[in-house]
Amino acid sequence: MQTTTLKITGMTCGGCVNGVTKALQAVSGVTDASVSLQKAEATIQYDELTTNKDVLKSAVINAGYGAHENGQTPSIPTKGGCCG
Repeated sequence: MQTTTLKITGMTCGGCVNGVTKALQAVSGVTDASVSLQKAEATIQYDELTTNKDVLKSAVINAGYGAHENGQTPSIPTKGGCCG
């Protein structure tokens, strides 16, 4: 098992948190996803034999939010999240 934390951009409310959480939990190999609006981040536990960080980031981006690791350039939310 691996654990990673992604910074999430574009979240503005609890609905956004739910959307990001559902997107991450839908990824095969994810065993836990904890999303914080206040910290603007998601902590994900996953099976590294089944998935990887790029797939996790893509799931968040496809849900309409930005996702990046600390030290990386933030991606821009593509759909404006749940409120956009």
